[in-house]
Amino acid sequence: MILQIFTLVGALGMFLYGMNLMSEGLQKAAGDRLRKFLEAMTSNRLKSVATGLTITSIIQSSSATTVMVVGFVNAGLLALNQAIGVIMGANIGTTVTAWLISLLGFKADISVLAVPLMALGFVMSISKKERNKNLSECIIGFSLLFLGLSLMKESVPDLRKTPEVLSFIQGWTELGFGSVIIFMLFGTVLTLVLQSSSATMALTLIMMSMGWIPFHMGAAMVLGENIGTTITANIAASIGNTNARRAALAHTLFNVFGVIWALAFFKPFTMLVGNIIAAMGYPNPAEMSYGGTIDPTSAESTAALYGLSMFHTLFNTFNTCILIWFVPQLEKIVTSVIKGKQNKEDEPIRLKFISGGHTSTAELSITQAKSEIQHFAQILHNGLGYVRSAIHATKEDEFEHFRQKLVKYEEISDRIEFEIASFLKDIPQESISEHTRESVNSMYKIINEMESLGDSGEAISRILTRRNKHEKSFSAENIRSIDALLDLVDKAYVIMIENLKNDSVGMLGLKKAVDCEIQINELRNLLREEEINNMEKDGTHYLSSVYYMDVISEIERMGDFIINISQALEKK
Repeated sequence: MILQIFTLVGALGMFLYGMNLMSEGLQKAAGDRLRKFLEAMTSNRLKSVATGLTITSIIQSSSATTVMVVGFVNAGLLALNQAIGVIMGANIGTTVTAWLISLLGFKADISVLAVPLMALGFVMSISKKERNKNLSECIIGFSLLFLGLSLMKESVPDLRKTPEVLSFIQGWTELGFGSVIIFMLFGTVLTLVLQSSSATMALTLIMMSMGWIPFHMGAAMVLGENIGTTITANIAASIGNTNARRAALAHTLFNVFGVIWALAFFKPFTMLVGNIIAAMGYPNPAEMSYGGTIDPTSAESTAALYGLSMFHTLFNTFNTCILIWFVPQLEKIVTSVIKGKQNKEDEPIRLKFISGGHTSTAELSITQAKSEIQHFAQILHNGLGYVRSAIHATKEDEFEHFRQKLVKYEEISDRIEFEIASFLKDIPQESISEHTRESVNSMYKIINEMESLGDSGEAISRILTRRNKHEKSFSAENIRSIDALLDLVDKAYVIMIENLKNDSVGMLGLKKAVDCEIQINELRNLLREEEINNMEKDGTHYLSSVYYMDVISEIERMGDFIINISQALEKK
């Protein structure tokens, strides 16, 4: 018996490892296409649901999809309402796993092909092509999944030979609605432990096929699995921002609501599923007698498997059909429960105009990109305030707060540049005019300069960190001089944003930008000269002066990047 238990645990581990390996292999093989598909197909609720369903059906893991969605929300690539729709679709997509197990894992001996498939996977793994290596992971994972399932079936004890154990289990199934609650909680706990609703579903299907538990108890376990599976998204969101945590909470509320109405209509719902299976030509699983008397190869066992898979699919489909119309209300609930900071500093900085993918025409896509670049410029301008705050900070914890903000803005600028560049790259060149093509080339240069602006803020934070490490500080006069230089950079930002809004630079716009750049350079040179003179008079402040001149040099570089953007607009 002990050996049998260890074999069962080992088989379960093989199943889980195979599931993860297959999912990861598919995600790698799909590459950026999954990400792009997720971004492009979420412009409305129905598309969001369809996207979640499709991706989860492909990668065979609702947890992977949900974690991906939470990550995108955390990065600002998806809005909260988009994420909720994708999560709803993922819940439907995950039911495909149960059908695969029911149709293949029990009716066909896939395990016979497992070893030959692993051999194929090994051959593909030594390929030099990255795609073949990723597909090899998928094939090997698929093989291990069904091999583990086969071993689990073989390792499960035959309760007909152990009537005392059978009697014990039956005792828990004869408590009326209390049994439903008990088995629902059991499904929840088991999923929390295994961190995989698919694994719990596989175990439930095995118990059903062996006649351990009746159909109603299996259905109750499915409800529990839907609650337990939400823990993965909540773990992923725990280190994310406010909206990421809200997305995870929305997933939990969605599943909990579904369980509540399913429990309220449990008997008629299970009868409906039973009648559907009966209409397919199989015995009605809701009316069958159990107690370890079912032959795993019989029609009754098949009916139980199909019934549970149908219950899983209908539950998530009905739940989505109900709640899809209440996404705004669900968004309001999670927003009220998980409140953002009053100053909204914790709110994600996300793409605003191109997160929904390309429009129907290339020219309109260009318009999207231009709008996003303007939005990018405003984000960077807001980040300039953190530069000033970091310089003015006198307490270590205060400085650390603003330093982290500057690091965050540097990461944001990197990401937004990449996203806009990827968007521009995918615009069909043959669909745009020569003038527009030149405009696109200018936009590449502009976003590159903008990304450098984000780097400058983070570079200043590093200078200040070194200064603090050596316990140095700036004089009041130094601070006033830096503020004067920042004021000019702020003015340059305003001129640059105005030029971006005009989509071109006229003589007046360019003159304003150039004049401001000249003022920045002249002030930087004046401040450097003054500080060098001060160093010659008093060498005791040498190190502080070095850090001070490094800061004003980096601020002047910001002015260079800003004027480069206006000049790039002139060339369009």
